Amino acid sequence: MGSVLWRGSWAARIRIASGLVLFTYAFFHFLNIGLGLIGPEWMEAMQDVRMLVTRSLPGTILLYAALILHAGLALTSLARKRSLRMPFSEVLQIVLGLLIPLQLIAHLVQTRYAHTVFDVNDEMSYLIILMWPGSAIWQQSALLLIVWIHGCIGLHYWLRLTTWWRKSIPYLIGAAVLIPAFAFAGLLTEGRRMFAIFIDDDLRPDYMADYNWPSRQSFAHLDTVKDQGLTLFWTALAATAAVYLGRKLLRRRNAIQVQYVDGPKITSEKGLTLLEMSRSKGIPHTALCGGKGRCTTCRVIIEEGAELLHPPSETELRSLRAVNAPPNTRLACQIRPTGSTTVFRVFRPEGGRSRAHASQGQERQLAILFLDMRSFTARTTGQLPYDVVFLLNRFFDAIVPSITGAGGTVDKYLGDGLLAVFEAPTSESSAKAAMNAAAGIGSALQVFNQTLKAEGTAPVKIGMGLHLGDLVLGEIGVVGNAPRTIIGDSVNAASRLEQQTKALSIELLISKPVLDAAQVPTDGLELQEFELRGVSEPISALPVQRAATLPALLAQQSEQDRAQAS
Repeated sequence: MGSVLWRGSWAARIRIASGLVLFTYAFFHFLNIGLGLIGPEWMEAMQDVRMLVTRSLPGTILLYAALILHAGLALTSLARKRSLRMPFSEVLQIVLGLLIPLQLIAHLVQTRYAHTVFDVNDEMSYLIILMWPGSAIWQQSALLLIVWIHGCIGLHYWLRLTTWWRKSIPYLIGAAVLIPAFAFAGLLTEGRRMFAIFIDDDLRPDYMADYNWPSRQSFAHLDTVKDQGLTLFWTALAATAAVYLGRKLLRRRNAIQVQYVDGPKITSEKGLTLLEMSRSKGIPHTALCGGKGRCTTCRVIIEEGAELLHPPSETELRSLRAVNAPPNTRLACQIRPTGSTTVFRVFRPEGGRSRAHASQGQERQLAILFLDMRSFTARTTGQLPYDVVFLLNRFFDAIVPSITGAGGTVDKYLGDGLLAVFEAPTSESSAKAAMNAAAGIGSALQVFNQTLKAEGTAPVKIGMGLHLGDLVLGEIGVVGNAPRTIIGDSVNAASRLEQQTKALSIELLISKPVLDAAQVPTDGLELQEFELRGVSEPISALPVQRAATLPALLAQQSEQDRAQAS
């Protein structure tokens, strides 16, 4: 998990780490302000504790280094962008980040700088009455909200790579709303209290003396420092814009031309991938995986200029080999043309205009179940076709409700078997649904076999393979009559697991990825490792003699784990 969260360049990792430091500071700062709702002594006590950390030498270095690094890396990233065409969420994040210094500089000058230079007692009550009830209080309130939204967006885009984040979002949204609301309530409560004190001529002098209230000359100096800070910020922003525009002009001087066969000719700057060039110029270009090199739908045949391209990476080679592409075929999302090039788009998106993007392919990590009826051919030899159909329909009527009841769907019927998929928001819920379905099928089969026994018919035996992995869900077929189905290596692995149940004379094999996703401890389970035909790596799986006993088996194992822990 850590490798997922900290994936990227050193600059990206520093930006994440510095952002976490600043978000932690903002979080406790908000709680500090909110304590004004309870009482000023609570607010002052927490501020004293916070300052033991933030105003110590290590705390000061950490906090201000994080602030400078985070802002500097953000401006550097902005200056190095090749295009300002970005998703709305990224634009919002940048705009909010640029708004923060406009108020933060004044805040820092009136607190830390005033305390250091003029020995101002800059406790929270002083800062609040300093702004109350003028426009400054609303500007600083806006700063609080901007900082919080900016931090929450950044946190979301970082933690969305984890498996637990999505299911925690409903609870975290509540916290994200509650914390700033708590801070604003504390701000208003303390602001009204302090205003009532400062309009009292008898009380005000003592408080001003306690705060070591700055003189007019001191306030004038603080305003000058604030203006200098803002000038420095605008200078840095102007330098960022100058670097961006300068790089763009330099790239345009070295622009290249791309001729699309049966399409337009475009002029684009160097450094972009061919797919980025197509998109920036509005040229339709299929790329179902989003330009990550995980499919070949963006592939092009290079008719001219192939010798000017860099050699394909291992990722690109692997994808092209999978489709037996000819030597002059490249992936548009991977190549960065450096000279004039003529290309032919293998897949033209115009033919799929009536399809939604999700219908053409959507990658998910889900659990799938393969089920097969044992000895079906021997069982039905000599029977009338109508009798065979009648048996199969009765069998499916008995077991399929366990699948649909657990939230799964039957992707396809395979004669005497089926393939089911369990679409769920997370891989954990998908795995748990699949295991519930398998247990339900086992119980339903026992009831069905009792009915067959009463009729004097031999019981039905089944085998099931349960696996979890990356799948691509999409519509396969002609437009308007294309059933939705799933494909991927995980489907083959589930099928091979089901075949292994026959040799073991068991009903169910559950792969370790399913157990891990469902958060089932596997240390005490008797897993077996299987070398499966057509599957690149061995798969560990749990054999279950009777699928109906799965809940009891896992409950027993859980009890043993608790007993060992105690």
